[in-house]
Amino acid sequence: MTKLRLAIVGAGPAGIYAADLLLKAERRFDVSIDLFEQLPAPYGLVRYGVAPDHPRIKGIITALRDVLDRGDIRLFGNVNFGTDITLEDLKQHYNAVIFATGARRDTGMDIPGIDAVGSYGAADYVSWFDGHPDVPREWPLDAASVAVIGNGNVALDVSRMLAKHADDLLVTEVPANVYEGMKASAVTDVHVFGRRGPAQVKFTPLELRELGELRDVDMVVYDEDFDYDEASRDAIASNKQVMVIDRVLQAWRKRDSVNNAGGSASRRLHLHFWARPVEVRSDENGRVAALVYERTKPDGTGGAVGTGEMREVPIQALYRAVGYFGSPLDGVPFDKKHGVIPNREGQVLAKDSNQRVPGIYATGWIKRGPVGLIGHTKSDAMETVRHLINDQGSWWQPEDPSEEAIPALLAERGVRWTDLDGWHRLDEHEIALGAPEERARVKLVPREDMVRVSRGE
Repeated sequence: MTKLRLAIVGAGPAGIYAADLLLKAERRFDVSIDLFEQLPAPYGLVRYGVAPDHPRIKGIITALRDVLDRGDIRLFGNVNFGTDITLEDLKQHYNAVIFATGARRDTGMDIPGIDAVGSYGAADYVSWFDGHPDVPREWPLDAASVAVIGNGNVALDVSRMLAKHADDLLVTEVPANVYEGMKASAVTDVHVFGRRGPAQVKFTPLELRELGELRDVDMVVYDEDFDYDEASRDAIASNKQVMVIDRVLQAWRKRDSVNNAGGSASRRLHLHFWARPVEVRSDENGRVAALVYERTKPDGTGGAVGTGEMREVPIQALYRAVGYFGSPLDGVPFDKKHGVIPNREGQVLAKDSNQRVPGIYATGWIKRGPVGLIGHTKSDAMETVRHLINDQGSWWQPEDPSEEAIPALLAERGVRWTDLDGWHRLDEHEIALGAPEERARVKLVPREDMVRVSRGE
């Protein structure tokens, strides 16, 4: 019987689902899977891209843990593709590779002044409050008035974590340095800007509701944004999710805090619809001082057009939450325009000829772009795995497919990799850190500490 030696680069949901689906799939060959992850811990964006006050979404980790704990997938953490292990190495030791490296850079914004001091990408802020080991320990929360550009779930996550009081995070796994940073925050007002209307937002009702549940934070919406056109009314009548979002917003319109009238909280979260960012103005020190936006209006088909009316909101910091973008991988075709590996249903294509590249596959956000939820990631992986199974005739023929080859190669290169037992050690260590304060865990942040604990050193 033939044996498939498979490498998967990326140990987030996309990579783990692909491994699980392949092992469960109907096939006529044995499978041996090695999962490579650049971070010392697995789970990718579920660990480092979801706000710490989202325990429901974090529950996905339980399902991912069950897959890894079966023991039929090897994990090599703290291994960087392109330096610690290369595409040529994979061809020497595997029949194929699936890239599941996700997308964690921010999509750029092309408006004047966007690079001013105090203008940040949402992905960097998310990485900070999630305790990502490769970002600075401190984050400058010295602005009183802050703008967040975007109307998706990431924009609401960022807005909530800017407006939330630090003490309300103590029931979560928030890292100690993040708690201290948020405790010293100067934020009083968070302004969220979306270029379309309330009936065209990209966030989910759950995310929106959570904003209204923040302690000592007033929700501020503006009556002028709710003059719905026919397309908006149709969207509310025909789509249950849009209807629920409208119901939440309409309830906020009736509160005392609406339009800045009578709110008593120490912080405010303003939702500005029909607002297209035009320019970021700076002060004499080059720091963000104001956001200029154009007031837009419905175009009759669910979109927005400019009105020519310009408005300005004083701010001292700005966060861009307009989407994530993939990063290129050494030796692997990459579409710079869309931030993905070019592919057809997960089969990687040569950049210039559009011909299939044998042995190389993609799944998750690096395959389709940063859209869709966990359910999409599963169906995405299923499509890729189906092609991998059917492509047996074009698999690589490795010189040394032995399972001992990879640990020997990494050891020879001085790579201090972490494995599944190491993740269990780190997991237990973080849970123990949280125990004295009756918290589920306190996340360990420095990479060196994560590696040391994982390796039992």
